[in-house]
Amino acid sequence: MLLSQVQIDQFHKDGFLVLKAFADPKECDTILSLAKSHLERKTEPLESEKEYQRDNALSSAVRRLRQVYDREESFKSWMKNKEIKPLLQQLLQDEPVLLLAHHNSIMTKQANESTITYWHQDIRYWNYKNDNLLSVWLSLGDEFLDNGLLEFIPGSHKMNFTSEQFDERLSFKEELSKNQEIISKRVHCNLEKGDIVLFHAKVLHYAHKNKTDKAKISFVYSLRAKSNLPLKNTRSNYKEIIL
Repeated sequence: MLLSQVQIDQFHKDGFLVLKAFADPKECDTILSLAKSHLERKTEPLESEKEYQRDNALSSAVRRLRQVYDREESFKSWMKNKEIKPLLQQLLQDEPVLLLAHHNSIMTKQANESTITYWHQDIRYWNYKNDNLLSVWLSLGDEFLDNGLLEFIPGSHKMNFTSEQFDERLSFKEELSKNQEIISKRVHCNLEKGDIVLFHAKVLHYAHKNKTDKAKISFVYSLRAKSNLPLKNTRSNYKEIIL
């Protein structure tokens, strides 16, 4: 399978691309079952909602399982999926290298305990020669606005922002009028089990709290172009896998 030129152009124009029914549903079920087991045991390393909340009602619910590549063979197998590599080569215009420093995670929005994922660019904490990086988001079940579906701002990966447009956490300030105009362009696409989203490291994205009674669990990992090297003495200069 290869992307059409229309799909490639859409990714470069919008900063993201949705591919429906890409992953095998049985593989998704296996990943989901294992992810739930790790979440129930709160297997480290992980991040909790305490690290993201901005009020005093702190929750100890797990937000993210980190370093999942080395946790289970099923996780590793998905991240090295042979069918997706040609697509990544098309978008990166280079050989893809799997990053284990960033994302490499099971992401969750726990029922009634999750927090908002504020508008941000993933590249805020990354350090590479350039911004030729992207992420692969796998939906392990239904994702929609009420349970924390990702929203994107098309073309925001090509916009030039000033530091004043971001807060101390490097989240995009929603109270600024010039930011509000940009945020008004937000879009979303409901996802089902096996759908994937490919998105650029600089595209602005956001997700609401999970307002339902069922957890939303997803899998995300990131890649760089082989020529886009990590900067030395930064957290990005970490173990990697050449696909």
